[in-house]
Amino acid sequence: MATAVASPPAAGPPRVSEEERVRAATRRARINVIVWRLAGYAFFLGLWEFASGRLMDERLLPGPVDVLRTFGRLWATGKVPGAFADTLTRIAIGFAIAFVVGAAVGILMQNRLLNGFFRDAVTIGVTTPGLIWALITAIIFGNRTWGPLLAIVLTTFALISVNVAEGIKALPKDLIDMAKSFGVGVVRRNRQIVIPHLAPYIFTGVRFGFSIAWKVTVLTEVFSSSSGIGFEMRTASQLFRLPEFLTWILAFYVFALLLEKVVLEVIERRFFAWRDTIKP
Repeated sequence: MATAVASPPAAGPPRVSEEERVRAATRRARINVIVWRLAGYAFFLGLWEFASGRLMDERLLPGPVDVLRTFGRLWATGKVPGAFADTLTRIAIGFAIAFVVGAAVGILMQNRLLNGFFRDAVTIGVTTPGLIWALITAIIFGNRTWGPLLAIVLTTFALISVNVAEGIKALPKDLIDMAKSFGVGVVRRNRQIVIPHLAPYIFTGVRFGFSIAWKVTVLTEVFSSSSGIGFEMRTASQLFRLPEFLTWILAFYVFALLLEKVVLEVIERRFFAWRDTIKP
């Protein structure tokens, strides 16, 4: 009597690990965010193009195509690179001074007496609009170099000071005491405990301070400078060259976004890459 040979079970679909499913979900979420962000740009640019020449006179509201042509013309003349170079130089110097001053004030504020000495100055720095400092420095310094630099320092140092002071207050005292009891040196203790703890507070202050410094610099250039993005905006508005005026505004927005999303976020991600390596 012949015996039937059982056929092997059919192979099922390959198993997908939980990690792969999480990665796929994260990838889909990122794609959805990018798609919706691009859709937002397309919607507003389309609305702008539709309004130009239909809802408003094209001389008062040039369309994005006209602005793009103007940008190409200004770039060819060398105005765009030169103006951005002047503005970025002012921001780099002024914000570097503001960071040093703000960090020093934030550290000194840990002393009770010095906290009372600096507290009101820091409060004024945080609450005073940048427009006021831009006007004051424009009146005092005119178009001299120190005007925009001082406006940047007065507007942004307090943000650095507040974040540094809060970070120092939140230092893990028990962890520092334990490191001292095990004989960990000052340099190693600061490098492995203090600086990693303060880094999020410092980066927060830098990002907020840099965004404000960027705006204050352009404001001071509008009022009193003879070069830079703000100066070009003022010249275009006085001559009623609206395509050129809108070009400088859009170039300012795009460059600010690139600095924020590409430069600062990449630096922050790389600096905090150690967090991913210690995740379970």
